[in-house]
Amino acid sequence: MHERLNAFAAAPEAVKAMIELSGKLAASSIEHSLQELVKIRASQINGCANCLHMHTADARKHGETEERIYLLSAWRESLLYTKRERAALAWTEALTLVAETRAPDVDYELVQAAFSAKEQVELTLMIGVINTWNRFAVGFRTVHPNDRKAAAQEEAA
Repeated sequence: MHERLNAFAAAPEAVKAMIELSGKLAASSIEHSLQELVKIRASQINGCANCLHMHTADARKHGETEERIYLLSAWRESLLYTKRERAALAWTEALTLVAETRAPDVDYELVQAAFSAKEQVELTLMIGVINTWNRFAVGFRTVHPNDRKAAAQEEAA
């Protein structure tokens, strides 16, 4: 896979705004572990290798277990996730797949029961931001670090 475009170089001011929004959301009242689960789940749905690489590493660094990371795509069948996490993951899926789901009331009711109004806004923005980053990385074919290493080793051989 070859990178199509370096968005950071092509439009630094626009990307800087995204980075700033990401930073503000990272400092929100939503616990860091849940932020990473949301980012990983959206990235799984969107098939974003770069974001999966980044956010699974971040989650591990902050104490997330391998088992919960491995089972995240099947969270509905696992008892390892809290009620709050399950609500956030349902909302993540609903909004990531909004063209299919239309953000159903049942998913919103779960979010409403588990999150304050402010947190609902922060969570929804987080989901939107990770989906935008996924679209940057997938659309412009951002190469994740392990692929860069493998390509360099292949060229050297």
